[in-house]
Parts: sequence; structure tokens; C-alpha cells
Amino acid sequence: MKSILDSILLESAKYINDGSVACYIPELAKADKKELGICVITNEGKQFFSGDADKFFTMQSIIKPLILLLTLMDNGIDRVRYLVGVEATGKPFDTFNYSDQALNAEHINPMVNAGAIALCTLIKGENYDEKFQRLLELVRKVSCNPDLQVDERVYLSEKATGNKNRALAYMLKAYGLVNDNVEEILDCYFKACSIKVTAMDLAQIALVFANGGIELKTNKRLFDKKYSQYINAVLMTCGMYDGSGEFALNVGVPAKSGVGGGIMAVVPNRMGIGIYSPALDKKGNSIAGIKALEELSKNLELSIF
Repeated sequence: MKSILDSILLESAKYINDGSVACYIPELAKADKKELGICVITNEGKQFFSGDADKFFTMQSIIKPLILLLTLMDNGIDRVRYLVGVEATGKPFDTFNYSDQALNAEHINPMVNAGAIALCTLIKGENYDEKFQRLLELVRKVSCNPDLQVDERVYLSEKATGNKNRALAYMLKAYGLVNDNVEEILDCYFKACSIKVTAMDLAQIALVFANGGIELKTNKRLFDKKYSQYINAVLMTCGMYDGSGEFALNVGVPAKSGVGGGIMAVVPNRMGIGIYSPALDKKGNSIAGIKALEELSKNLELSIF
């Protein structure tokens, strides 16, 4: 496996120059586009990695499956479905032109910004500091890494420049989908996106989703299998932004990308995969990361289809 990963990274690195780092968040613009790492953790507990798999970066949109998980655990499927739908929008992740009609739950899903922002209001807690702390603790638990923290510089950078997310949040409030203070909701969301992880952490999170909520090191169930099935299905159709259909054809596993350069890929009942490469394509997905997953899927026959 190690030799396969080394070979795949060498080949995938050729595509890095075709992408660009995220520049609309000033701190993300400082990333080194040449960095590339991958980690695979199998159901047998074997970990394999290559390249910059231990490099820290911020989760960005990869936090969205965890926000969805916590709201499902707190509220159940019916309440979550009342607020956000499950259909792919076919539009960029930060779009706010969803429909000519009044905005409702059917127009957004948990993997676009508007959906994730709305779901932050369903996390239980006395205030948004407590809501965020509960989310951070869940990420630590599922990743088996109790030391995960927020990158304060990225958080403050997002907070200072996140006006499009403010527009989305106020649009949600205008249509009655959220009622809380917009700045408090966004503060929770910006912090969540700024949690620092490595490709190794993402592989561990993906492994738990791959095994229906069971953490294999302790054989402990962290959450109900039905929530894992729900999230994996949404990742399959919506997890790679408006490139999800092509990704399903070429890779064929549930996955979530983030503009920090990460990709978390779930191979049900087989393995979890984490990738880091901050050079992005026009849709906001790691360009070398997708190429690496395409090759890995072909080599190991990972597609669920």
C-alpha cells in the first residue's frame, strides 16, 4: 500500500500547477500549493501515508458532515429535514441565488454554506460558545485526537472577510429559516471551519463513517448507524460541491472537500482516506487530491457502484 500511495502522489503532483490556493480568505492564501499528502486507514487498523499527511490545515467545509452529525444526534432526522433538504443544488457552495421563489428547506442541503449555517442553530447549547465547544468535542472524539484546536488566525481572517456568508445568513433570516443573532451564528460557523486537522485525522474520521459510527480501535459505537447512512448518502450526492456527479463517476465513494485543500473520503466497510493539497480547481476542490483519489479508486477498486 505504501508504494501505491507514493506512486499515486508522484503522478498526482503534476496537476498542482493547474490549481490555485483559496485567496478570498487572506490566511488561506498563504498556503504552499506544492504540499500534497495522503493517509489511508483500513478496517484492519493499518495506517499508510505518504507526503505531507501530517501537515495541519483547516477543515473548512469538511466540518459540514460533522455539523450535520451533531444536529442529527441532537434533534433526529425529521427535525433536520425540516430545516435543510438533501438534493444537490447544482450551484457553487457559496451561491445565494437558489431559486426565483421564496427560499425554503428544499433549496439547500447540509453541504453548502447556507445549509451548514442554518444547521448551526440546531446544535444544542445555552449559547453559541457552548454549541461550538460541543462540536469541537465531537470532532476530537471521532478523529481520536483530543488535541485538535482552532487556528485563530484563520478564524479571525474568515470573520473579517466573510461578507458573503453574512449575506447568506441574513437571507436565511429573511425567509424565517433562522431566528438567532446572525453574528453569533456565524461566529460558531467560522470557528468550526477553522478547526485544524491533518490528512491522518481526516482518514480516522472517514473510517468511523465507513463503519456505521463504530470507532474500531475501541469497538465503541459513537453514533447511530442510521446517521452514518444518512450522511454518507448526502456526501455521495453533494459532498464535492457542484463537481459531485463527476466525482461519483470517477471515484465512486462518499467524500467531502474543503477550500483549505482537504478531502475526506469514506469507503464503506473498507477504509477511511484523508488527503491534503491546497491547490484548488475552479469548483473549490483539491485538484491533485481528486486525481489521487481517482487513481487510488482504480488501483483498489473502491467505487461502490
